[in-house]
Amino acid sequence: MKQFKVGDKIIYHKPKSSLRPSPKARQVCPMEHGEDYHYIVDKFWEVAQVHEDGALEVVTRTGKKNRLQANDPNIRKINPIQRLLYRKRFLRLN
Repeated sequence: MKQFKVGDKIIYHKPKSSLRPSPKARQVCPMEHGEDYHYIVDKFWEVAQVHEDGALEVVTRTGKKNRLQANDPNIRKINPIQRLLYRKRFLRLN
């Protein structure tokens, strides 16, 4: 299991479905009957709290909090190159 600590920056690969994917969508695939699309959107979050049960409380740029399991395969810690490339995506909006 991945080890996380408060302050870690993560990228969460959030699966979504809708009629029109956003411009930042990737891996866009039409659903079986073609009326919707399934796709992935990368979310750039920071670990705010690590719970004893293995759950992570993460915070978005706008301050919204989400709870994720640390073993979720959609969570990736950022590496030093990503930290540089995506630094503006992690800045907090006030």
